[in-house]
Amino acid sequence: MPTWQQLRDVKLDEYTDAADGWGKVSSRANSDKDRVDNGMFAKIHHSQKGEAATRAGGDVQQLSRNYQYLHTECGLIRTALNGLATELAAPQRKLKQALEDAENLRFTVKPDGSVEYPTDSFVLSPGSHTAEHGAPVPLAPGEGEGVGSADANKGKAEDIAQRIGDAVREADEIDGRYAAALRRLKADPGLEVSAEDLVDAAADTKALQQAAGKYADDDRIPHGKSAKENADWWNGLSQEQRDEYATLYPASVGALDGLPSTVRDDANRMVFAENRAQIQTDLNKPAPNQYVPNPNGSYPAAVLSPEYKQWQKEQERLKEQLKGSDSIQARFDATGEGGLPEAYLLGYDKEGIGRAIIANGNPDTADHTAVYVPGTTTNLNDFDEDISRMTDMWRETQKWAPGESVSTITWFGYEAPQSVVTDATQKDYAYDGSPKLLRFMDGLETAQGGPDNSHTTIIGHSYGSTVVGDASNKGDLAADDIVAVGSPGMLTGRAEDLDVGADHVWSEAATSDVVPAGGKVAGLGGYTWGVETWNGVPFNAGYVQTVPSDELFGAHRMDVDTSGHTSYWEKDSESLSNQAKVVVGEYDKVNEDD
Repeated sequence: MPTWQQLRDVKLDEYTDAADGWGKVSSRANSDKDRVDNGMFAKIHHSQKGEAATRAGGDVQQLSRNYQYLHTECGLIRTALNGLATELAAPQRKLKQALEDAENLRFTVKPDGSVEYPTDSFVLSPGSHTAEHGAPVPLAPGEGEGVGSADANKGKAEDIAQRIGDAVREADEIDGRYAAALRRLKADPGLEVSAEDLVDAAADTKALQQAAGKYADDDRIPHGKSAKENADWWNGLSQEQRDEYATLYPASVGALDGLPSTVRDDANRMVFAENRAQIQTDLNKPAPNQYVPNPNGSYPAAVLSPEYKQWQKEQERLKEQLKGSDSIQARFDATGEGGLPEAYLLGYDKEGIGRAIIANGNPDTADHTAVYVPGTTTNLNDFDEDISRMTDMWRETQKWAPGESVSTITWFGYEAPQSVVTDATQKDYAYDGSPKLLRFMDGLETAQGGPDNSHTTIIGHSYGSTVVGDASNKGDLAADDIVAVGSPGMLTGRAEDLDVGADHVWSEAATSDVVPAGGKVAGLGGYTWGVETWNGVPFNAGYVQTVPSDELFGAHRMDVDTSGHTSYWEKDSESLSNQAKVVVGEYDKVNEDD
């Protein structure tokens, strides 16, 4: 336990000065990591080929991991030191006030914290410097001792002693919390940060979350608030506070719609790197005994042990998770390849079927932004194609908007149906996903600085278009154009019912795509009075159900030269080209059905 003299004399500004130094190292490491991820990889793609590129890429990945670890650990040290200084300030103030009160009363605080006081009956004679004193009051007197005493000074001395004791005990508790967390923050020798090191960094973060809860609490981060409220909270923080929250609660900060994309990317990459390392570490754990031993103790035995069966099941789950994280990492590593811009991880959660939001290029500064919402069977374990669709979209837009910046985003931020037969016929997935999509779109608009700063298109594929439709039906969808691709229905009967207006609703559906017809069977379309036509020929009238590919729905029906339900993003196809023209606002160049 610290002494009251140590608490009195501690210079808290020395802790905050040290914290500033660690913070600078953390920020510098983060900047260096960004340069590695977005600059060095691009140069490798330009200058290296084959095995040389593979080896160089591996070295750069290791360097990025090292900087990530340095950024996290140094940031935690900064937060721990600032938290320690901030929390110690309160008991130090209490102690100094108690000491000042003792001095004013001419009481003496002894080295052990007891308080010696003069009795009420003493009288100092002229020129005298001595007085009669009562017995010293101990550091922690009995509760209520001295109250009602004929000697009022005894009660005052007890109060001071109690306050000194309380301050010292409070400081001891604070010191113990932060000392335990700081002792964890040390690296193994060597220059190579391993997966185990990143797993340890995640544990360090949790330990400091517990230690620093009174200083920086996750409850102070807005949860479930609007994008504007999130942005207002963030803008009201100092830069140091922002850095501390992002380091200490990266998952919470990375999930906040309305914050700058660079901030969300930094936070989510921290979570991603540590989660990926945990998956790799868990995969490397040794297997338990494979078989149940025979009664006589001999091997082999015919029956697999329950522990081994569980291990096998867990291994399969981890392999699937690693496959999904590898697809995200592959996109990070592809920066610069064929001119592909830097990636931004705007959302990430590996639990369940997973969640991920990945942008090609910074949407905060983009002239044009496209948000792609995937549909049924989407999950993080098999995410390559959904990422590739928007990288291919970004490349296609470059043909139609040279000199303009474009960001294309894969938004997998909802619980997508996993079964075509049972789940995809239900509306609940759309009802649950659409509020999340609305908040994300509001967040984009907020981070961009308003609705006029980027032309925004939202592309819904399959059941994703149902989510888009419900979002547009529920609120003010922050988009300029909507593209429904292979849509089973948008829960409304006419394009004019959508927020963007009928002239800004676009549809693609291949003749061999059976999903639009299946959507009507499931009731995912909308009903309207009118006459249904096919190529201008009427065939049904009345109160009919429509989907976006129907003429009666009223969307622009774009030409499609691909077949089936999943080929709308084939490279060099008219299907992809028409979508790209909408994304960059080149409406007059879109080829439509006659």
